[in-house]
Amino acid sequence: MRTVDIIENKVKGLENTREEIEFLVNGLLSGEVEDYQMSAWMMAIRFKGMTDRETADLTAAMTGSGDTVDLGDIPGFKVDKHSTGGVGDTTTLIVAPLVAACGGVVAKMSGRGLAHSGGTLDKLESVPGVNIEQSIDTFKAIVKRIGVCVIGQSSDLDPADKRMYALRDVTGTVQSIPLIASSIMSKKIASGADGIVLDVKTGNGAFMETLDDARILAKTMVAIGKHSGKRTVALITDMNRPLGMAIGNGLELKEAIEALSGIIPLDDPLMQVSLALAENMLIISGIAQNELTARDMLVQALKSGDGLNKLRQMIESLGGYTDYIDDPELLIKTETTVCVPALKSGYIGAIDSKSLGLGAMLLGAGREVASDVIDPSVGILMHKRYGDRVNKGEPIAELFINDRSNESRVISLIEQAVVILDKKPENIPLIYDIINEDNVI
Repeated sequence: MRTVDIIENKVKGLENTREEIEFLVNGLLSGEVEDYQMSAWMMAIRFKGMTDRETADLTAAMTGSGDTVDLGDIPGFKVDKHSTGGVGDTTTLIVAPLVAACGGVVAKMSGRGLAHSGGTLDKLESVPGVNIEQSIDTFKAIVKRIGVCVIGQSSDLDPADKRMYALRDVTGTVQSIPLIASSIMSKKIASGADGIVLDVKTGNGAFMETLDDARILAKTMVAIGKHSGKRTVALITDMNRPLGMAIGNGLELKEAIEALSGIIPLDDPLMQVSLALAENMLIISGIAQNELTARDMLVQALKSGDGLNKLRQMIESLGGYTDYIDDPELLIKTETTVCVPALKSGYIGAIDSKSLGLGAMLLGAGREVASDVIDPSVGILMHKRYGDRVNKGEPIAELFINDRSNESRVISLIEQAVVILDKKPENIPLIYDIINEDNVI
């Protein structure tokens, strides 16, 4: 079997066999396949695509490239949740504790944020003492004891994805849907959960900017889950505006605590999407028969405080100080705050979510490259959201700052990102579609 023949077949638009795909993935790790050869093959995939069968075979080869986690000794149906990344997307820290409070078992390995998109691990580490680098045995013990745990991905999990993603990042192949789908699903499958709920973002703050591309990605990932024997459902949600009001790690964890404390109304966009995700996690877990039953259970977990208690228990289990859960103002102690006023009166219209995420990154809340160190306290708190009335001079956002070197640049970004209209804009859906196994072949 020759690498060049496999590449040429894909350049011609032909299907690669399972054996050819395994040869490339295993060869990349062994050194038999060079980085430039894998890059050429992935570029051919970007232009020629892959069939569902090829994508499933690529996912399986990547999953099998390293260790896999066996959660079989943990009682119950283990469910995972993944977001394709957005701005103000604090759902995991709301959803995971709530589902556990309703009797679900949430075992999640998560990632860090990069560029405009925030990461769950960084938000957890806003609490001093939290250690997300736990052993698999400790991870499983926590899940067994309290029903929920979120940690960092093991370095031995899916090494092929790490190598391939590094190549995609520098060769213009990040946006290939088959490569995105196999990257996400190989990690999820290797993590050992029985079911997966996917939050596929679409809009100006998402990697999938068009609804059509988001729908294709969602269907591709659900098909992979079905092929792999994992119950999988995908929600396509809007990212043409920040989902929550907070953008930044401590700010977002504080918002999650407020959500679990019942301070944020159920009709708030962040709560609407969080509850929809949680409902589907309970349904595929077999705990609830339908969305109505699931919603009743989740609202009760909010009212009783059981959801917040699960978050507190998880933080404590990871070594964190629970004082920060009881007094979330501790999470956002900065040297100064600066309000950004509206330049005119009107209604908040189009919002460039990506620009707001990049603004938070410039304040120190995110990373431009993976090695950057973040400041957990800084970020942007929006005072107005899409459709709200605002008067000239009224704050539309507030900056939490420790380093003022990029302050004026961030203010300019926000002023450009938030469009103020004379008339109230039309409503934008929060959830565009739900893709389950019945929607795919």
